[in-house]
Amino acid sequence: MTVGSSKAKKEGVSEVRKAVKIILVILGIIFLGITVLAISFNLSMKPDSDREEKIRREADRYLPANFNDDFEIYDTLYDNMGNFEFEYAAKVRDIRSNTEFLVYPDAETEQMVDTYVSDTWSNELEEEMHQYVHRAFGESAVVYVY
Repeated sequence: MTVGSSKAKKEGVSEVRKAVKIILVILGIIFLGITVLAISFNLSMKPDSDREEKIRREADRYLPANFNDDFEIYDTLYDNMGNFEFEYAAKVRDIRSNTEFLVYPDAETEQMVDTYVSDTWSNELEEEMHQYVHRAFGESAVVYVY
């Protein structure tokens, strides 16, 4: 073996090592980027406990002013995907009829509003339609009213 071929071999090995290092750095950066994106997405999906408490307090003031004492706040809803016109809402249940509805601040007026009437009508319509749908399509048919 000659000195020149040994030197060329070493240079070839060092170039391969350099290429492997560059590939590993690039893969590390990609992995780090994906990790940062996953963590930030996960954090953005979690509700803010202070804002949840604020909506509960506002709903607590709204309910006695607009309804009787037969209502309970049982949870909050955080709309992190923009499906509703609000970001946070209080979930409320009518104890007598078991109707569940939302109380939230209106985006335009910033006044508290609720979905009690629409949810009550949806429940009543669902009960009315239930018998007709089951008669027409069988017991396996499911009725949803929105």
